[in-house]
Amino acid sequence: MSLSDFFSPLTPEKFSPKPGFYTSQMGMKTTFFSDEFPDLDGNVYDIAIFGVLDDRAAVNNNGCALGPDYFREQFYLLNEGAFDSRVVDLGNIRAGAEISDTYVALKTVVAELIRKNIVPVVIGGGQDLTYAQYMAYEALEQKVDLVVVDNKFDLDEGNEAGIEARSDTYLNKIFLHQPNYLFNFSNVGYQTYFVNQDSLKVMNKLYFDVHRLGEFLTDIAAVEPVMRNGNMVSFDLSAIRSSDARGNGNAGPNGFYGEQACKIAHYAGLNDKLTSIGFYEFNPVFDKGSQTAMLLAQMVWYFIDGFYNRKKDFPLNPKSQYLIYRASINDGTGEMLFVKSKKSDRWWMQVPYPSGVSKNERFHLVPCRYEDYTMAVNGEMPDLWWRTYQKLLS
Repeated sequence: MSLSDFFSPLTPEKFSPKPGFYTSQMGMKTTFFSDEFPDLDGNVYDIAIFGVLDDRAAVNNNGCALGPDYFREQFYLLNEGAFDSRVVDLGNIRAGAEISDTYVALKTVVAELIRKNIVPVVIGGGQDLTYAQYMAYEALEQKVDLVVVDNKFDLDEGNEAGIEARSDTYLNKIFLHQPNYLFNFSNVGYQTYFVNQDSLKVMNKLYFDVHRLGEFLTDIAAVEPVMRNGNMVSFDLSAIRSSDARGNGNAGPNGFYGEQACKIAHYAGLNDKLTSIGFYEFNPVFDKGSQTAMLLAQMVWYFIDGFYNRKKDFPLNPKSQYLIYRASINDGTGEMLFVKSKKSDRWWMQVPYPSGVSKNERFHLVPCRYEDYTMAVNGEMPDLWWRTYQKLLS
C-alpha cells in the first residue's frame, strides 16, 4: 500500500488568495498534493504537514475535524523566514469507517515519514490522535519520550463503547500499552484544579515529569529543556487561554499566552531529537475572526523556524565541542556530571545507569538548565536527576 492511499488531495485554490500567493509566502514555498502525490524519497523534503479529519473521540469539541483547511488559509499567507524551507503538504487523512481505521492510517503515515527522515506535523482532529502518533514508534521499535502541552492529564476513567481512546482518556491507552515503548512522559502547563489528585500521585509514582502552568508564566524559557527531552510532542490548544485561542470547545480563561505558545513550538522545533509533532483540538466552529487559526499558523511557522535553526549538538559529538562540569554530592559518596554545549550554551546532566541495567551505555543524558547545575554545586540533588535514575532502575 502506498502512502498516497491514505490521503485526500488538496484544492489549493480553496485557501489561496484570488491574486495568488506572493513569492515570499509559504504558499509558494510549499509543495502540495493536489494532482500527483509528491515523491518523498531522495531527501527532497524535511517537513510534511497533513490534516486528520476525525473528531469522533474529541470530548466537548465536535467540529475540530474541520480545522486543517482553516489552518491552511492562514498558514500559507505567512512569509518564509530566514530559512530555505523544504515543506510538503500531503493533504488530509479522512475519517475511517471506524475510529480504529483512522488510528491505523495515522500510525502508518507517521512511521513511514520518520523512516524517510521527514518530520510529520499533524493538524487534528481530536487529541486522542496522539495515541496513534505514539503507536508509530512501536512500529519503529523506538523508545519514546513523550511531551504533552495540556491544561490537564487525560487519564479520566471510562471509555465509550467502540471508542479506542477519547481525548480525555488516551493517556490510559499509552501508559498501559504492551509492549511498553514509553520511557518518559512530560506534561507542560497543567492547571491544578483540572487535575485529579490521584492522577498526580500516578505521575509521581511513575517518576514522570509534570509541570504546572505557573512554573512558566513568568519564565517561559524554563520550558526549553522539557521540550528538548521529547521524541514526540502533542499540543492541545486548550492549554492556551481563551482570550488568545477561542477556537476550542474546552477553552478556558487561564493558560499560556499566544506568544508563549509560539515560543513553546519554537523550542520543539529546535529539539534535535524530536521526530514528530501534533497540534490538536483546533475548532473553527468557535473561532470568531479566525483568531485561533492565525495563532495555530504562527505556532507551526515558529516550529519550522526552530527546525531550521537546530544546533545539532545532540548527541554529544564531537566531545571537543562540550565542557564537562562536576558537582560533588553532599554526603561525599559520589559526584554528578553536567555537560554544556559550546555551540548553544545548552546543558545536560549525565545520569548513570544502575549496575547491570545497560550493557552498551554508561549513562543517560537528560536536558537540564544551568540552575540544575548550581543546585548540584550547592550540594542539592536536582529532582530531575533522581526521577530519571528511578526510571532507569525500573
